[in-house]
Amino acid sequence: MSYRCTVHGPGILALASLLALAACGGDGGGDVPAQMGTRIADVGFMTPESVLMDTIADVYLVSSINGSPFAEDDNGFISRLTADSGRVEDLKWIDGAAAGVTLNAPKGMAIKGDTLFVTDIKCIRMFNRMTGESIASLCVDGTTFLNDIAVGPEGSLFVTDSGFNDGFAPSGTDAVYRLSLDESRPHVTLAKNPELGAPNGIAIGPRGIFVVTYRSGEVLRFTAEGEKTVVMPASGRQLDGIVFSNDGGFLFSAWGDSTVYHIDGTGVVHQLITGVDAPADIGYDPKRNRVLVPLFNQNAVLLYDLM
Repeated sequence: MSYRCTVHGPGILALASLLALAACGGDGGGDVPAQMGTRIADVGFMTPESVLMDTIADVYLVSSINGSPFAEDDNGFISRLTADSGRVEDLKWIDGAAAGVTLNAPKGMAIKGDTLFVTDIKCIRMFNRMTGESIASLCVDGTTFLNDIAVGPEGSLFVTDSGFNDGFAPSGTDAVYRLSLDESRPHVTLAKNPELGAPNGIAIGPRGIFVVTYRSGEVLRFTAEGEKTVVMPASGRQLDGIVFSNDGGFLFSAWGDSTVYHIDGTGVVHQLITGVDAPADIGYDPKRNRVLVPLFNQNAVLLYDLM
């Protein structure tokens, strides 16, 4: 596998060098060549927003908005794919149109124990990880566009609000929350400010709580207490998803230049995949060292093995 451009730096804070990559290509347009991954298309996805691996069941879960990301139309769905081949095992494993299920515009997903958590506009929907049965909903006051979700080491849920109104106009509710499922413990607002730049993807790992922003194109790091560090300054790249990788680095997707970036454990920046229209909330398969890319505008998912 070849990389189109590489920037070397002294460590993870050398990500500022990423801005120099604009001169190296990756302007977008066109489909990913077949040799650059397995493309799963024409199977029924409808505006796929997020892909998550269930490491226990060895399946990939794909959330499909199926319409407007803002509409409370109860027609969103989640698909199950076999991880070995990417075959669709159940297109509408969880279906908002089914009786007893509420799922409007599903976006980010996370798993804790036997519970699957899914962000859905202003609420978090909970389902049984094995059966898909609806369990409960947790709605968050003062939010407009809950986008991604991750589980902290202590079991709390970390959630982003991108602060969008219908039509993606700023609502001013941009925030990062730490939510507790224990009623005796309060929810915590780690950050809430209209100037946060539309927090989007979130991932939690040894380096801390990482958040990428859509409007400002930043990579931010938070502590559990809410202290913020700018890892990568504003870029205008419209960042969406972020995941940590086996090599101690991480990957993130960018709508602005149609690229998935890989920052390895030494801080070297790679344009891993280029020319992918609207790469949304990426997932990661640690068993196969594979990045999972939902193609928001193409009703497809790309599976790409890292070398």
